[in-house]
Amino acid sequence: MAPYLETVKSFADVPITDAGIDTLAFLEASQGLVGLFDLLGSAAFSVVQSDLKGNITKVRARYDADPSKSVTLEQLVENEKGEKKRTATEGLMWLLRGLSFTCKALQNSQANKSEELSAAFTKSYEGTLKKFHNFVVKGIFSVAMKACPYRADFYAKLAADPEGGAPASQEKLSEELDKWLVALNEIVKRMEAFYEKGGHGKGL
Repeated sequence: MAPYLETVKSFADVPITDAGIDTLAFLEASQGLVGLFDLLGSAAFSVVQSDLKGNITKVRARYDADPSKSVTLEQLVENEKGEKKRTATEGLMWLLRGLSFTCKALQNSQANKSEELSAAFTKSYEGTLKKFHNFVVKGIFSVAMKACPYRADFYAKLAADPEGGAPASQEKLSEELDKWLVALNEIVKRMEAFYEKGGHGKGL
């Protein structure tokens, strides 16, 4: 085995062509990000995890129903446009919001090495998901932010080889994580622009 980031699909390896972002590769990389919350080791994050998983399932179900019409995320959304219930379009929109929250939290953490994770995640929440949440959900997230593990513990878990091999160096880990996050950020920004331009989020 290898450190966590080497065992999952990186967003840097998700193909992007003129037709758009490869749906299957994107879902695979998103699934890898869901596993990151296991490393955070707090039950408080189960709400974030189950939300991400549920939205991945919605997009995957749409893909499985007719793969030829959903090769890219953009095609999947376009092909659902005329339908009464746009379950996958809405699921993808919320999935992207959850990915954006996680991405920005980890980017904050990477940029401020002396800051604890709870501060990095709180800052990210305020700039991403908070505006979409009601009072109850905000309370749940507030608890989750406070339950973040210590930064050093999380990074040690991220670097560890689950089978007892030598852990990755912090330099190598940092480099891999940065690459992963830059690619994820690009995908999120691209899809946000696509939703806005096409009015795909209206009425959802």
